[in-house]
Amino acid sequence: MGAVSIQGLPPADLPEVAFAGRSNVGKSSLINAVTGRKDLARASTAPGRTRELNFFVADERLRLVDLPGYGFAKVSRSAANKFQNLGRSYLRGRPNLKRAYLLIDSRHGLKDVDREAMDAFDTAAVSYQVVLTKADKLRSAREVEAVKADTLAKVAKRPAAFPRVIATSAEKGDGVAQLRAEILAACELAGG
Repeated sequence: MGAVSIQGLPPADLPEVAFAGRSNVGKSSLINAVTGRKDLARASTAPGRTRELNFFVADERLRLVDLPGYGFAKVSRSAANKFQNLGRSYLRGRPNLKRAYLLIDSRHGLKDVDREAMDAFDTAAVSYQVVLTKADKLRSAREVEAVKADTLAKVAKRPAAFPRVIATSAEKGDGVAQLRAEILAACELAGG
């Protein structure tokens, strides 16, 4: 289901994890990979397509939430602010939110706009974990490990940051099983 306002949210009766990141970071593709459903979340090559909070129920045990992307989007500033403010309001007031996953394109690393998102998570006291996307686009496993280590060093002193970084590839499946395990652990659910 999609929600365009806080009043339209589903009841807070299941644990939730949220996916946040810049426009075109691969949120929808990663949600599809995590759920094993190719077309569950709509992926687009045009930035800023997610303009509402999209909720996906997994096995009637938890919800995955696709937040509107931040950064570049082909909409007016007022429209972009509207759907980004919706995401911020959700993060501040959702009692069943167990963790947010901040997606970062592994080829580009943390940008200033990502630091602003981390500031918002820290201020709202929302536990978040950095997930590197598109790791298959890097040249080698050594380069992936270097980006992970650099990213972890940059978030280590942030109060709400979870102290582990995951490198993933929605296209190749790398890191997806680890991310699933992290989601289940964050929601205090047994595997399976």
